[in-house]
Amino acid sequence: MVDGPMVEAEALRKRFGATRALAGLDLAVPAGTVCGVLGPNGAGKTTAVRILATLMDADSGHARIAGFDVARNPAEVRARIGLAGQYAAVDEVLTGRGNLRMFGRLSHLSRRDARRRADELLERFGLAEAADRQVSGYSGGMRRRLDLIASLILRPPVLFLDEPTTGLDPRSRGEIWDSVRELVADGTTVLLTTQYLDEADRLADDIAVIDHGRVIATGTPDALKTSIGDRLDVVLEDPAMAPGAAAVLHGLAGAYPSLDGDRLSVALTAGTVRIAEVVRELDRAGVAIGDVGLRRPTLDEVFLRLTGRSGDVTADAEEGGDAARPELGEEAVR
Repeated sequence: MVDGPMVEAEALRKRFGATRALAGLDLAVPAGTVCGVLGPNGAGKTTAVRILATLMDADSGHARIAGFDVARNPAEVRARIGLAGQYAAVDEVLTGRGNLRMFGRLSHLSRRDARRRADELLERFGLAEAADRQVSGYSGGMRRRLDLIASLILRPPVLFLDEPTTGLDPRSRGEIWDSVRELVADGTTVLLTTQYLDEADRLADDIAVIDHGRVIATGTPDALKTSIGDRLDVVLEDPAMAPGAAAVLHGLAGAYPSLDGDRLSVALTAGTVRIAEVVRELDRAGVAIGDVGLRRPTLDEVFLRLTGRSGDVTADAEEGGDAARPELGEEAVR
């Protein structure tokens, strides 16, 4: 048994020339859990994973996997991790079964053990029927799933998934999620980097939000949502009334709302505003409303509040670029 976290980073720093990729990153992932690492492009997610997976050296700081220091004991660390990245690293000429047997042999399994492990993984993760087809005929989701299970050849206790579902359709993403849940149920510790907030919300036991190379918030998805308070939503009968309605909500909540079509939404501090008061003040201002209500914030809204940027960034966004979508101010609803 490992005393302490299975994945641990302390004050990791890394520069690429004038670019600061990591600026003192701290992270701790308990055994048998999924830690979702969120951050905009260029925040340092992939750099952190590469350092933890012994693919890159940190400039300073310390990292441990299953109790082994990443810099001092890289061989011990590599024997205990699996890594699946954004793009499936499988041979399209080989069959699915052939790929897994090849990975088994490269991992120093005997020919017999490599065959046995390949068959076991193909059956367990639903690829047995396609096992003897060339990978060139696989769908994107099947290739990504094959890449995922290839990282499990040696039954690693720690698995790094670096944006594993980027570009996949909803059904394929769901299949990857099911595979991850099954692994965690068996005791695997997973570090998942993702730009999809729904993915982190459904899979992660804890979330670490990274921005500008450091962790700026941690907690369970529910705890992070609670930390920014409820949201007040007002649906307008006439979207042209948005400026007047925004002014009323700003007066009540102390913040300008965001506008999406005919819906205004603003964050509230607990207990600061009552629905009846909102309806009364909007009526006084002559604003006709179709609906009004309080709700829990989404994880995307938490991310937006913490970083000033939306969490769901397109997969082909330029590295270091961000899909900016700041909280709308007064001018956004005029």
